[in-house]
Amino acid sequence: MRLRRPIARWVAGLPALALSVALQAGEAPDGAPLRGTADLGVVIERASGRVQVVDTTARASLGAVEGLGDLSHAHVVYSRDGRYAYVFGRDGGLTKVDLLTQRIDRRVIQAGNSIGGSISQDGRIVAAQNYDPGGVKLFDAQTLELLADIPAVYGDQGARSKVVGLADAPGNRFVFALYDAGEIWVADVTDPRRPQVTRFRDVGRHPYDGLVTPDGRYFLAGLFGEDGVALLDLWRPEQGVRRILGGYGRGEEKLPVYKMPHLRGWAVAGRHAYLPAVGRHEVLVVDTATWQEVGRIPVRGQPVFVMARPDGRQVWVNFALPDNGVVQVIDTLEQAVVRTLEPGRAILHLEFTPRGEAVWLSARDDDRVRVLDTQSFATLAELPARSPSGIFFTARAGRIGF
Repeated sequence: MRLRRPIARWVAGLPALALSVALQAGEAPDGAPLRGTADLGVVIERASGRVQVVDTTARASLGAVEGLGDLSHAHVVYSRDGRYAYVFGRDGGLTKVDLLTQRIDRRVIQAGNSIGGSISQDGRIVAAQNYDPGGVKLFDAQTLELLADIPAVYGDQGARSKVVGLADAPGNRFVFALYDAGEIWVADVTDPRRPQVTRFRDVGRHPYDGLVTPDGRYFLAGLFGEDGVALLDLWRPEQGVRRILGGYGRGEEKLPVYKMPHLRGWAVAGRHAYLPAVGRHEVLVVDTATWQEVGRIPVRGQPVFVMARPDGRQVWVNFALPDNGVVQVIDTLEQAVVRTLEPGRAILHLEFTPRGEAVWLSARDDDRVRVLDTQSFATLAELPARSPSGIFFTARAGRIGF
């Protein structure tokens, strides 16, 4: 039976009408509530191999995604639209998680031992840095298809180094350090199947982590094997790597290091960088115009994360054992600690909300995430979580070097 033309048009328009009604009701066509992604994030539950999907506006957990493997040293980056979280597990697992459906979209086991990764400036390429086998692998961000393998080979014997400090840089480049080789490499992945690698050798002993400044110009690699930091100007790479903060611990007794400090954080506030001193109870203050040390701030213990609030007015610091239940707040105008907090047992990580009005802290041994007001320091919320560690918000999708 043929429908008359007006009726046929009406029937053909039913799907669009249903979609319009659903949208007006605040629902997707499948009945799920509509939402953006800008206030979402994930909390790593390291003991259970899962992530919680959280809402930073509601200060609430929306659900959990299971089956992500060993998350004892996990890192997360985001797709450009903030919908997908790429979770890098210690067991070499790379998992693409859909935050809106709260399901695994793709998952591959790409190495034997991995500690993080990054995503390219254009959002097309996900890079994983590996301890075993040492090197960097490039994947298609949509499909997780392997595009290229960059083995971190060094020396006459062809040994492979652990890779650390991997960060994205403008120009679709990745920058990373070779821990065993004492080198920094820059990979141009404009053609991801044929990456072009520039090597900088003899940058210092055992670079342990890396940081790209918010403008994407400088890459800093902290040195574990000696006092100092290796600095590469990505705008003028032909000038090579230079050493800054050399011998900052001269004349002081060396202390055992209970936990490797991290440079990956918003550690730049205004014209100053705030860096953890390896094995010392100090935060080093560096002028980013000259890269000279301009101050030191005594702190409670050995810093692990030194992170600046998005507006740069505060820097928050957490610590290794035996002080890992303490967080200190540095006022960047006073260049001094203005608050000492004890928000829980084993504070492993902290993350500011996109505009910095609150900070989320993982208290691993309390099985809690605590949300604090950054002005009053009052507790705004608590969320149960199984051995929480890393906290990563989708605001990172628009940041260089994260």
